[in-house]
This record gives sequence, structure tokens and C-alpha cells, in this order.
Amino acid sequence: MVSPTVAVLRFFAFTVWTLALLLPYLALRLVAPSRCLGYTMFYWRVVTRLIGYTVVVTGTPVEGEGPVLFLPNHASYLDIIVLGGLVRAYFVAKSEVSGWLGFGFLARISRTVFVDRRPGATARERNHVRERLESGDSLVLFAEGTSNDGNRVLPFKSALLSVAEGDVASDGEPRAVLVQPVSIAYTRLDGLPMSRALRPFFAWYGDMTLADHLVGALGLGQITVEVEFHCPVTLAEYGSRKGLAHHCHHVVAHGVTRLLAGRAK
Repeated sequence: MVSPTVAVLRFFAFTVWTLALLLPYLALRLVAPSRCLGYTMFYWRVVTRLIGYTVVVTGTPVEGEGPVLFLPNHASYLDIIVLGGLVRAYFVAKSEVSGWLGFGFLARISRTVFVDRRPGATARERNHVRERLESGDSLVLFAEGTSNDGNRVLPFKSALLSVAEGDVASDGEPRAVLVQPVSIAYTRLDGLPMSRALRPFFAWYGDMTLADHLVGALGLGQITVEVEFHCPVTLAEYGSRKGLAHHCHHVVAHGVTRLLAGRAK
């Protein structure tokens, strides 16, 4: 079922495309940094085609209303490829990602926010995320804190969600950060519904090695990924970061279950 030849060809195409766009991107960061997000969105959209992914979107990502905190479920590093082409935002990733060969470099130059997930570092990392939001950057936060098997959504951690309180605008009025829950699911292989047995080829969890997982993820046929953007909310609507985390988890988990069952809106 998995073709190593297809996997190598797709990875080669990804590498060539990345190298071709790298120097122009670095130049753009120097002369017109405000245009970098549009450039990276274009980059990721082409990557999805090169690796055989078709992305089906329901709903609309929030734009133009100040910084947004997107809260998707997290099945795999492949989520970044999919979401990177859909939202005008930067990613929040665990600090270990910065050390990944190749991918860590791409994450660093694309201004990913790296956070230490250890409990003692929460306050410092929360301030780091808040600073980026206050500067006007929208962010994608995988609130589960880790990836899973793709068949369920783990509880959302609330530690960083206090950043959704926002700040004070220039006119003295409080400015809340919009939070948009997002459901993402890998639903079809060559047009046929994907079974539970196939989802580990895309979901990266447990003790899987990155190299072996890449062969499986890139060596299959045409993959359909479905993404649903839910109604945005604010922390004030739910009274606390834990209330916000619970609501977003419920919405995202319900969306993933519906997408996997073929019942998209």
C-alpha cells in the first residue's frame, strides 16, 4: 500500500520547492516583512499539492479583526502544512521542534513561537505568546499539547489561554483576542473513506520516528484533509481560561467526529 518510490519523489519535490523559495523569502524578510505571511501561505498551498493532499474547507478563518488565536486539534506535524496555507498566522510549537533537522530551521525563520511545556515555565511562555498577540500577530496554538492517533481529540490545556484576555488599545478601551476553534481531519484516501487502521500513517504519536513516519505519510495515494473553522469566541464569554478550553475542546472534538463520519456541514 505504501510506495517508498512515491514517498521519495514527493519529498524530493518538497525539498526542491523549499530551496527554490528560501532565498526570496529571506530577502522578503529584509525588505518587506509584512508580506512574508502571504508568501508562506502560498508556499504551503503548493506543498499540499506536491505531497498529494486535497484540502476541503468549511467555514472561514477570521481576518482583519485584530489578532486571532486559532485553536485546532493536533494529529500530526502535517497539520502545519495544511493550516499554513489557510490562516494568516504564525505557529506556537514546543521548544523541541526548533532542534529538528531541516524542519526546525524552517520553523525558526518563519517566526514560530517556541514554548517550553514544562509547568515551571508556564508564566514566562505565556508572556512570550501575549507579546506576539499584542504586537498584532495571529497565532495557531495546538492546545492538546501533543499529537495523538487522529481518532479523537485530547483535552485542551488551558495554561496558555489566559493570553486571550487581550490588552488595552490605544484609545484606552480593552481589546479582547478572538479565539477561533478549528477541526482538522484526514478523511479520505484516493476518494474512499479512511479507516481507523490507516490514520496512524498521518497521525504522529507515541514512539514513532520521524523518518519512518514520513515514508508512510508521503507514500500513500491522494489524501483528502477536511478543515472546519468554527464560530470565534472570547475568553469573557466563558468566564475563565478553563471554561474557554472546555468550550473549544467540545466544539473541535464534535467537529472532528463529524468530519470522520462524513457528516461535514
